[in-house]
Amino acid sequence: MPRKIIIDTDPGQDDAVAILLALASPELRVLGLTAVAGNVPLRLTQRNARVIVELSGKSVPVFAGCEHPLERVLETAEHVHGKSGLDGIVLPEPTLPLDPRHAVDFIIDTLRAEAPGTVTLCPLGPLTNIATAFRRAPDVVDRVQEIVLMGGGFFEGGNITPAAEFNIYVDPEAADIVLRCGRPITVIPLDCTHKALTTRARVERFRALGTRAGEAVASWLDFFERFDVEKYGSEGGPLHDPCVIAYLLKPELFHGRLCNVEVETRSELTRGMTVADWWGVTDRPRNATWVRDLDAEGYFALLTDRIAAL
Repeated sequence: MPRKIIIDTDPGQDDAVAILLALASPELRVLGLTAVAGNVPLRLTQRNARVIVELSGKSVPVFAGCEHPLERVLETAEHVHGKSGLDGIVLPEPTLPLDPRHAVDFIIDTLRAEAPGTVTLCPLGPLTNIATAFRRAPDVVDRVQEIVLMGGGFFEGGNITPAAEFNIYVDPEAADIVLRCGRPITVIPLDCTHKALTTRARVERFRALGTRAGEAVASWLDFFERFDVEKYGSEGGPLHDPCVIAYLLKPELFHGRLCNVEVETRSELTRGMTVADWWGVTDRPRNATWVRDLDAEGYFALLTDRIAAL
């Protein structure tokens, strides 16, 4: 049976590639896409999610969720993703209607309706929707199979501040709630995703597919990587969010360890920092698998193979 997942997302070019990877993979059943404010405001993230679903040719409902973090003013990342959040190739405005239910209600209702331990949550952006669902309906927490999220960084530091990765920085209180929920959690941080670089050869393999999806992915990556190439001086930009889906499909491509992971919520200097006790130097409980390495060639081979099927 396909693994049932909910993708919580703030598209974002790398979110878009992650969504296409999931929709192209028969091992996964995407129950819905829940949009959250993050890379750009909610009105754009929910629009972008619908654009991506239509590009895939699949049928998946899209829900709009939280417009701002639990306790903070929303900070966005148009400087990385462009004004639309999905700059690059110009795609038609979506005709897929937005589901009228709130994303948080969908998450709660789905976890209650499905058999316990059969739904995996895949957050690709700030964790506001997930934390709100857990706050509003504590009974659903134990029904979650696993949470696999992209966020944080410890050995690599941050990408929005010296200490913090963007997804966690935007809503650190939500991240703290999720990391303390007691369910199995896998964190895919910058420590891992910075080893998944979109080299020119890798981008051109998508373009060479000769499909609309392949063209879109190549165009998004052309736009997306420019910021990181200039910032880091690297050969390409890190392709973050598809690592979440790739981990579900081929966990053997990734390597990490179970350790304690906590989020700084009070310090102005290190707000949103994820502190991973990789070496076990404290007695704090081990609450998450922290992924530090991946097989980049295997990762991009998987991406190219699956996008080719759309």
